[in-house]
Amino acid sequence: MAGFLRRCIAHPLTRGMDIDDPDTTALRLQIIQSKPFLRKLYEEWYQQIATHFSPLAHVLELGSGAGFLKSFMPNLITSELFPTPGVELVIDAQSIALSDASLDGIVMTDVLHHLPDCNSFFLEAARVIRSGGHIVMIEPWNTPWSSWVYTHLHHEPFKVNAVDWRIPSAGPLSGANGALPWIIFHRDRAIFEKLYPKLRLVSIAPFMPFAYLLSGGVSLRSLLPGWMYRFIRSLEKHTNESSHAMFAMIIVERIR
Repeated sequence: MAGFLRRCIAHPLTRGMDIDDPDTTALRLQIIQSKPFLRKLYEEWYQQIATHFSPLAHVLELGSGAGFLKSFMPNLITSELFPTPGVELVIDAQSIALSDASLDGIVMTDVLHHLPDCNSFFLEAARVIRSGGHIVMIEPWNTPWSSWVYTHLHHEPFKVNAVDWRIPSAGPLSGANGALPWIIFHRDRAIFEKLYPKLRLVSIAPFMPFAYLLSGGVSLRSLLPGWMYRFIRSLEKHTNESSHAMFAMIIVERIR
């Protein structure tokens, strides 16, 4: 039944596309820009991320190709895993070709849960970020509600019982475990703290139970017009938002 529903509301531009094709990344940006409700959602995300850095901070974004965070952080260094129009650098998050302590931070949205080797990323982040800098990310989060949604209505795997942090080798976007951020920072937090003594988990803020689902994301049709976004977010914030959250903002600090 869920599969039938997904097919019925699939966005026409995404049917049959190869999500690992670099052209698909550019297409996703086009979809975000063309859907007012979804665009407002990303604007909220980007505003939240930008508040954690000064305007002159030297910050690298990973996975920039389908987004527009640079509109909110003009000094941002954009990057993608493959050459993409409008993106400055080609960078693999697992091997960041930048000098030691050269960044004030790293930001990303929906990237961590695609990395086959998170261990390499965290080690690289600890190397390239200066003391006092931050990793700021927005990622899927695990709650009873989100687990049902991600399992039945989303194309990516969501395996809360995965025995480790590894993701089977696949394409840059097709390889994923949406539950990975929750596994690392909640279920396996003690392991994270032991493995990366130079990184400190500052905060986890689960949020947004319904807005992304109603937006249709980049693969489904939007279910609501853009003018309803503020109303929906107001409703969410006046409920127990965190207990039904589909996403979380996660902040990690590079300590001395």
